[in-house]
Amino acid sequence: MRTFVITGGTQGIGKALALHYLGRGDRVLAIGTSQVRGETLLAEADRLSAGDRCSFLPADLSSLTMTARLADRLRTQYPSIDALVLGAFRFQTKRQETAEGIERTFALYVLSRYLLAEELRTALERAPHPVIVNLCGTGSKAGRLYWNDLQLRRRYRPLMATMQGARANDLLGVAFAAEHPDSPIRYVLHNPLFVDTGLAEPFSQPTRTALNIITRLFAAPVDKAIEPIVDLMDTPPESALSAFQVRRTIDVTGPAFDLTAAHRLTRTLRNLIIKSVEPKAKD
Repeated sequence: MRTFVITGGTQGIGKALALHYLGRGDRVLAIGTSQVRGETLLAEADRLSAGDRCSFLPADLSSLTMTARLADRLRTQYPSIDALVLGAFRFQTKRQETAEGIERTFALYVLSRYLLAEELRTALERAPHPVIVNLCGTGSKAGRLYWNDLQLRRRYRPLMATMQGARANDLLGVAFAAEHPDSPIRYVLHNPLFVDTGLAEPFSQPTRTALNIITRLFAAPVDKAIEPIVDLMDTPPESALSAFQVRRTIDVTGPAFDLTAAHRLTRTLRNLIIKSVEPKAKD
């Protein structure tokens, strides 16, 4: 029986992956913020006779402190983890800061993914074929990193924040593979493209209705969207780092995967984590 940790595991692609692996006899640790969605997942697991193999772990991953505590709990209770799926994301229509003073999209989409991969690395390395799957906009040419204003204090646009996060996640994969060259973990960047995962939810009317119509017409259903992800999780690529848009392989040597920028990003993230978490730990 394998053990899967899935962030964003109570809805969309994360939930579909959770139910798939529960149906195959594996253990799933689903992380989410909604108690209602968590209880719904547990009820569906019971219907699959998998209630004893499904856990819902409520956590706001935009909080560095909560993310670090969650990672410590997971390491303690599950010393061997087969796969980590990084799927938690929420489109922020307005700029918000967390209690730790970090822009919320950056905290959830970038910092939490970096922190979980690093903190769970030793547990993953104990598994026979460990894999990290980072669900992001891999290989996108539209976004950029605003190095002098990563938290977009001077100018915030929702899509700008999202696309910056997508570019940052590509670099997280590059940095992980480079900084842990002897690790057996395979780091997979995966862009599922347009999937019916509740994109319209954060928006007000009439935008919500318009997005719902577009989704029904053009978005891939979740059960189809997870198929290439399942294949990658069941048979991880040989390369330490790989990237895909659905099933199309993305070249990880291009400008979006610059090693110097990747090291710069992880240095920045480590410093930000130290400044944000350590003062509160001393209080």
